[in-house]
Amino acid sequence: MYAKARSGRSAVIIRLASGLGVLALTLFSIASQAAETIKVGVLHSLSGTMAISETTLKDTVLMLVDEQNKKGGLLGKKLEPVVVDPASNWPLFAEKARELIEKEKVAAVFGCWTSVSRKSVLPVFEELNGLLFYPVQYEGEESSKNVFYTGAAPNQQAIPAVDYLMNDLEVTRWVLAGTDYVYPRTTNKILEAYLKAKGVKAEDIMINYTPFGHSDWQSIVSDIKKFGTAGKKTAVVSTINGDANVPFYKELGNQGISAEDIPVVAFSVGEEELSGIDTKPLVGHLAAWNYFMSVEDAANEEFIKKWHTFVKDEQRVSNDPMEAHYIGFKMWVKAVEKAGTTDTDAVAKAMIGLEVPNLTGGTAKMLSNHHLTKPVLIGEIQDDGQFEVVWQTEEEVPGDAWSDFLPGSKDIVANWEPPLACGNYNTVTKKCSGQNY
Repeated sequence: MYAKARSGRSAVIIRLASGLGVLALTLFSIASQAAETIKVGVLHSLSGTMAISETTLKDTVLMLVDEQNKKGGLLGKKLEPVVVDPASNWPLFAEKARELIEKEKVAAVFGCWTSVSRKSVLPVFEELNGLLFYPVQYEGEESSKNVFYTGAAPNQQAIPAVDYLMNDLEVTRWVLAGTDYVYPRTTNKILEAYLKAKGVKAEDIMINYTPFGHSDWQSIVSDIKKFGTAGKKTAVVSTINGDANVPFYKELGNQGISAEDIPVVAFSVGEEELSGIDTKPLVGHLAAWNYFMSVEDAANEEFIKKWHTFVKDEQRVSNDPMEAHYIGFKMWVKAVEKAGTTDTDAVAKAMIGLEVPNLTGGTAKMLSNHHLTKPVLIGEIQDDGQFEVVWQTEEEVPGDAWSDFLPGSKDIVANWEPPLACGNYNTVTKKCSGQNY
């Protein structure tokens, strides 16, 4: 009886050991599979006020990952996208960034739209030595060794747009309207200084800020309309972000403000935002970007064709931040191949000087300040929701991380190449006052 019991227990132990062995092999197999992929983080709002703009960027990165995998992946491994939703919640961006870098071990992150979201994640990327590709126009005044800024700096969007309004449309009175956060406030601070340097008087500049998701534009648009009745050509320079643009443009139409009366040039309204708006009252208003879907170029046509195939929807539009992700992703792939590793420092150093074709017929080059060379285009809204390019620079403009029009910035340069290797080097004091290698 006792021997029989011992025999039964032995059988159980053997089966248990066998089961644990299978479990261990399974876990090892899973770990091996994970090691055989290179993870790519996607940090874009899929809900909340910025989802109107950012959801498409998530889809863009997924398309680029899929395309690269069909080419055989990277360094002999498949790319694995890891998508998170920071839900237009700025502190949550930082939490999700930490999750991507620490837990998911991503090699790079493509994400953020608003500057407040980028400012939220910046300390995380610098602390954990992660790599962020930021695809949206911004206010400048920053250069981090952990960030590549593939959107426009102010000298690649805001300043040329004002020059166009001033020189081509003879605008002399200015409304600087923006969402109340760092990008509009800093950009408008630069523009105000620039306009005054051009001889514009303070009384000819009106500045207004509204919160994210603002919907009641009646009184503000009324004030803009009144401001534009002083007998001087008036224009609105808009840094309004997200879904607040829909009621803003609707109210312009409600109050009968046409592009002939008071033209609006927007920095955050592209094809994606227009796809949800009745564009008839908007015809003739403007946007300043570095890419428009309507640009006739073979590379652009191929990109749009691939986009429509990937999303299985011929009506989906393309836009400027999508091109920025396209350029950033292509450069990241080339840098990883050049470095032979996904190590952050090695890839960051390999990025500088890389060139890839943009989608408008030119070439994007990564500069030593972690900004790109980009063309500047002014587009006029058409009734089909597309833009007709009415003005563009003759060649690509190098992105400037630090504004020449702000007293605290005009003496600062960014250069991540040795021997300087600094993002904010003061040419007067000869000191690097921030992060360096």
